[in-house]
Amino acid sequence: MFVANLAAMTVTHMSTVATWVFQDQGAVGWDPISLWHQMGFIAKAVVIILFIMSGWSIGVMIDRAMAYSAARKQSRAFAPAVAGALRDGRIDEAIKVAERNKKSHLAKVVTAGLMEFRAHQDSGEIPGETIEASKRALERTEAIVHAELKRGLGGLATIGSTAPFVGLFGTVMGILNAFREIANQKQTGLGAVAGGISEALVTTAIGLFVAIPAVMMFNYLTGRVEAFDVEMDNSSSELIDYFLKRRGAGARR
Repeated sequence: MFVANLAAMTVTHMSTVATWVFQDQGAVGWDPISLWHQMGFIAKAVVIILFIMSGWSIGVMIDRAMAYSAARKQSRAFAPAVAGALRDGRIDEAIKVAERNKKSHLAKVVTAGLMEFRAHQDSGEIPGETIEASKRALERTEAIVHAELKRGLGGLATIGSTAPFVGLFGTVMGILNAFREIANQKQTGLGAVAGGISEALVTTAIGLFVAIPAVMMFNYLTGRVEAFDVEMDNSSSELIDYFLKRRGAGARR
């Protein structure tokens, strides 16, 4: 008798749980279009903002990747050509080589130093002032090129750090909508909260989907910029050494 009563109670409770879980579940669609229609106004606004952030970050990634690739390619062609011209003392030819490689970060820096050196040589100033002026020109150009290379990376970092929180805002609103549906429908079945929970999870997932690639690409592109900075510093130092050797050779004559 006891076993029969226990079995009856178990069946009754299982049926109650099953009713709670599957209550009105068919009303919720899980494909992207259905999820979009089930979202509230705020959740839709969050998703639109996240997609705008994603589009902007992808644009920055493509733009920077193309710029860095062109800078690397032209710098590889520029370095041996300008080294040969300077070895022969042909500063004008070295400047022309640099002007043909305008996308190269090295060419921009070297051109500034060479043009400053040539201008001061034509003015008849003493060699010490010529080299100092060339050094300042190199430093100014390095700072300008560094800023150009970093263009857009600040926004990429901002998107990477804020996108999860934008998605979290959508999560909070989705949970609030779920509780509102419970209050309105006077029931606690999964169907009552499925819409709010789904929009909460969707906005969280989209926020992470936007943030993770942005952070990864920001770190990668920042590393590329740092490598370019080292190359520009080395080129500037080598150019100053060339000017000093040229001044020493002129003094011996």
